[in-house]
Amino acid sequence: MEAPVFEEFDPESDCDCPGCVARRRAARLSPPVAFGGHPSARRALVVATATAATLGAAHAAPAVAAPHAPDRPGVPAGDEPATPQGRKAPLHGPAGQPARPPGLTGPVRTPPTTRADIVRRAKLWVSAQVPYSMGAYWYDGYRQDCSGFVSMAWNLPGNEWTGSLNQFGTRITKEELQPGDILLFHNASDPEKGSHVVLFGGWTDYTHSYYVVYEQTRPTTRRQATPYAYWSHSDQYIPYRYKGLTSPAPAGPEAGAAGGGGKAAGGSAPTTPFPGRAAFGPGADNAYVTLLGRLLVERGGGRFYGSGPGPRWSAADGRATQAFQLAQGWSGADADGLPGPRTWSLLVTGKGRNIGAGGAGGVAGAGAGSGAAGAPGTPAGARVPAYPGRAVFRPGVRSASVTQLGARLAAKGFGRFYTTGPGPLWGEADRRAVEAFQRAQGWRGGAADGYPGPETWRRLFS
Repeated sequence: MEAPVFEEFDPESDCDCPGCVARRRAARLSPPVAFGGHPSARRALVVATATAATLGAAHAAPAVAAPHAPDRPGVPAGDEPATPQGRKAPLHGPAGQPARPPGLTGPVRTPPTTRADIVRRAKLWVSAQVPYSMGAYWYDGYRQDCSGFVSMAWNLPGNEWTGSLNQFGTRITKEELQPGDILLFHNASDPEKGSHVVLFGGWTDYTHSYYVVYEQTRPTTRRQATPYAYWSHSDQYIPYRYKGLTSPAPAGPEAGAAGGGGKAAGGSAPTTPFPGRAAFGPGADNAYVTLLGRLLVERGGGRFYGSGPGPRWSAADGRATQAFQLAQGWSGADADGLPGPRTWSLLVTGKGRNIGAGGAGGVAGAGAGSGAAGAPGTPAGARVPAYPGRAVFRPGVRSASVTQLGARLAAKGFGRFYTTGPGPLWGEADRRAVEAFQRAQGWRGGAADGYPGPETWRRLFS
């Protein structure tokens, strides 16, 4: 059965507070009206709607609807978001196209992972404040909705939905929950009513009445304390544990991969030929990806990896590859973060410039029309300065961090927006330069609003 596109939440549909009852009844009584007319017509419509709500309610209700009532005492109103989710789909590439042909079915695959890695991946989206979308895909290939978020955290080979995630897990009890498990509610009889999935991050106290949740919801990914099992439909959430869960592997010497490839001792040439572009990119899972990562780490790309490298292609592989390509002085399609024959040849033979060594080692393309590739990046091993917080980057705010940001934007090739400066006072030139940089990352909409968040900051200074 093909997964439908649906609204996972309908938070006001079953509320019996006077305000919600009045609004629903008014919506049924009022015909659709175009709001392009005279302002007095719009005011008349508002008055008519309020009057209909008052006359139709079973008891007196105010003309202005009362706030939405929480599902149970102690639950703040408005904490249950409306989060539609997309269809079951393969991982997607940067252009929003499937990384492999859709419609191919087969046995359920559960790539091995650890609890620590599940939570680490979830935190990446929280830190990046990934915007919620049922149709957009983040740079790691996963859909930006609740089920795509859990698919990403569990490192699944594709984007699942609430009707299929249970296949990848084993049902457990509340008391067995540990970080990295999920709480899943899929309303099979009517998927539009409440279906949602969240990642369990641990109990907040010994009573086990609240827990830390990681979830993809509007407007962005969030981490917060949540009552068990959720704000609404609490009795219908089922805990699951990922089937591919493993214990952390002990540290040890790295073994060779992909037929013993890699740089031989003394700098002799390896024997591994280029496996082809299909071996890399979102959805790729093979020994060549591991070998690529290890070669990139040897060339100064270790700072891009929180763990690994491993056989499954990740955003870290793409960023490290792009940094190596920029270090060679390449730009545009030649520095797209996907290894081609030239990139592979330089890596396996030990030739070319190392990341951060005399060339453009950062990971950022030039903005539209800038005519420049990335400027010299932070040398390998250098630390990214601490993100100062969103409040610093607002109109009228004066801070040394604004100057630091502007200087970095100019160094990356986005200085054309400044007529003078950059300086400590945040202005429109700063916002436009940040927006151009964000768009160069492939971000659109709210993700490219010109106001730097933690992920924009990290990419600028890495």
